[in-house]
Amino acid sequence: MMRRMIAGVVAGLLVGGMSLLGTGTASAHSAVVGSVPEAGAQLEVGPAQASVTFNEDLQTSYPSMTVTGPDGNLWSKGEPVVDGRTISIAVGELGPVGEYKIAYRVTSADGHPVSGKVTFALTKEGTGTPGAKANAKAGSGDDEGGGFPLWVFVVGAVVLFGGGLAFALLGGRGKQRS
Repeated sequence: MMRRMIAGVVAGLLVGGMSLLGTGTASAHSAVVGSVPEAGAQLEVGPAQASVTFNEDLQTSYPSMTVTGPDGNLWSKGEPVVDGRTISIAVGELGPVGEYKIAYRVTSADGHPVSGKVTFALTKEGTGTPGAKANAKAGSGDDEGGGFPLWVFVVGAVVLFGGGLAFALLGGRGKQRS
C-alpha cells in the first residue's frame, strides 16, 4: 500500500513537471511597447537619445544597448541606463544617410533576457563623428533569443529528479524476494 502511494506521488510530480513544457514562454517575457525614435521613423536629424520602453519594469543588471549606423560604426555614446520600464542611451550627432539600428538586450522583471532591435532612417546627412566599428553581434541583433531559457533547466531537473526517485523506490521490484 505504501509503495502505491509513493508511486502515485512520484507520478504526480512527473506529470506536474511535464506540464511546464506546455506553458507559453513568450507570455513570461517583457514586450516592447514603444521606442524613441519610433520603429521605421524617417528623420532629418538624429535623436539626442535612443530609448526602448517595455510593458513591465526591467532589472537594472547587465543592460546592453547600441546604435549602429549604415557604415557599421557605433553612434551611441556611453553606457545604457535602465529606468523602470525604459532602457536608453545617449546618441551623438549622426553622420551618413541610411538605416540605423538600435540593438538592445535587457533582463525582464522575471529574469528572462529579452533582446531585439529597432531601426530608423536618417534622410539628411549629419556632421557627426562615428565611434569604433561595431562588432557583428552587437550591431546585427543576431543574438536575439541566444542561450537557453530557464525553463529548459527546470524541466530537466524535475525529470532527472523524478526518474531517480522512481528508480530508487521502484527499481527493486523485478528482484525476487527471499
